[in-house]
Amino acid sequence: MSSKQTQKRAFVLLILLYSIGVIAGQDLLAQTKTIHTYKIKNTKQLHDFFRYTGDDIPLISGHRGGMVEGFPENSIETFENTLSHTPAFFEIDPRLTKDSVIVLMHDATLDRTTTGKGKLADYTYDELKQFTLRDPQGNVTPYKIPTLAEAIEWARGKTILNLDKKDVPMEMIAAIIRKHKAASFVMLTVHTPEQARFYLDRNKHHMFSAFVKTPEAFEAYVRAGIPWSQVMAYVGPENNKGVKTMYELLHAEGVKCMISSAPTYDKLEDPAARKKAYQAIIQDGADVIESDLPIEAAQAIVPFIPSTSSKKKFFSTMITAPLIK
Repeated sequence: MSSKQTQKRAFVLLILLYSIGVIAGQDLLAQTKTIHTYKIKNTKQLHDFFRYTGDDIPLISGHRGGMVEGFPENSIETFENTLSHTPAFFEIDPRLTKDSVIVLMHDATLDRTTTGKGKLADYTYDELKQFTLRDPQGNVTPYKIPTLAEAIEWARGKTILNLDKKDVPMEMIAAIIRKHKAASFVMLTVHTPEQARFYLDRNKHHMFSAFVKTPEAFEAYVRAGIPWSQVMAYVGPENNKGVKTMYELLHAEGVKCMISSAPTYDKLEDPAARKKAYQAIIQDGADVIESDLPIEAAQAIVPFIPSTSSKKKFFSTMITAPLIK
């Protein structure tokens, strides 16, 4: 073969490879998306983000990430889908496998949310890999059960995770947050001031989503010396006259208040009724809505986002590459 023929073939091959690269690049670009993020770099900023000031932007917490057709609860794919529509943080459920790997699963059993059967604790993590997750309608998806470690690393630089209390010992939860240096974006649900004190004794900077539903509970946190600057208060699932007393007590201490609509208003069949309920929650004094329908709840409360807020500095966007399955 002459040198000219060799050069011609090399040129054709180069053009072919370039074309393939362009097509692949275009395909990758098509799969990227813009998501809403929080710009929080340290625990002080996390505390400031949740501090009640009176000019705050209403917040949305995706209960188990959200409940949308095609997207399973407690999955990274669902978290990212929610963030593609609205800023949000996520309440998630850590549980232990047979070999003590912390995974995300609300139920103690696999039947409702996966293609598996029986108790999660009867399976090792490697055994769980054979199953895939189901969406809220029971449809099988290609998505796998994530570990808490995977969720933490995915959330870094994007959002905040709120770890509910299931069957994982608190010492293990404290250890994984410490291992991943994640206290600036992982907060802890606590039901009592004693639980909060346990975590504070291991890291004085932890942020809490604390059950403070009554004046008596409020006083218990005061007696325990839990710093209000590190508390967001869960005040219950219903927006009623009783919670207004809690709003007054907690706002006076700079504490944001959260209503969970997951067991109540999210169940309303009429979308207009749900919208009205979400709007009333914010109008009546709550600062955070935790919802199974975070995208819908976020859309409903857009009119209540202040035009100016000292908290806008915490909100941003980023372009993400497709998740690798």
